[in-house]
Amino acid sequence: MEWLEKLNIDFSKVVEWGSAILMAIVALIIGFWLAGKITGLVRKSLAKRDVDVSLQGFLAGLVSILLKAAVFISVASMVGIETTSFVAILGAGGLAVGLALQGSLANFAGGVLILLFKPFKVGDLIDAQGHFGVVKDINVFVTTLESPESKKIIIPNGPLANDSITNLSEIGHLRVDLVAGIGYSEDIKKAKDVIMKVMQDDPKVLKDPAPSVNVLELADSSVNLAIRPYATVADYWDVYFGITEKVKIALDEAGIEIPFPQTVMHQAG
Repeated sequence: MEWLEKLNIDFSKVVEWGSAILMAIVALIIGFWLAGKITGLVRKSLAKRDVDVSLQGFLAGLVSILLKAAVFISVASMVGIETTSFVAILGAGGLAVGLALQGSLANFAGGVLILLFKPFKVGDLIDAQGHFGVVKDINVFVTTLESPESKKIIIPNGPLANDSITNLSEIGHLRVDLVAGIGYSEDIKKAKDVIMKVMQDDPKVLKDPAPSVNVLELADSSVNLAIRPYATVADYWDVYFGITEKVKIALDEAGIEIPFPQTVMHQAG
């Protein structure tokens, strides 16, 4: 009789444990299904926002892992497994990894911000972190530029995302700043007309915004004129060097002197 009673007690425990395990399995299946649905919604939302494809996959995968970890911990608690110490171990491990990789994590966070908010994109001309060049590649850790001298520049995304960035391509055109000096005895209006015609005749100088010529300063030996044509980003250097050369030729042909520094030497008597 005692053996039978003991058997009944054990059998009831088995039923209890079996029910708990069955419910945990059902909860695990439903939880993973919901995690998959939520991950899919996150991926679609990122795609609608035109987020970088590589970042879409990473963020969706991260959401999936976090949700499944939460489901697993919840299910473990349902079957009586103590999860407090488990969570504490995971937290301590995460803290240790974070401290060891804080530089890389800062770059990663910066890369995520850049890919999400897009202060620049591949092909843009930017000035950032003391570097100037065309953006060739953006990933979650570094951004790669190509300088005008054809040098490859790799910038960590951490400091890049937390400092000022000048995007020279965003508006679509750039102002080219040039200076030409004429002699004090020359006709300023004539010189301005000559220079303006040079810019108006150049096909790479934009009509809108319109170019301009103005007196910049009265220097020691010349009247300096500010020459301001506008060009597309692609034509910037062609306009910079082309207009400089054409202005010199046009002023020479018009008989307008471009003075150069002169030093007068006096012999002691």
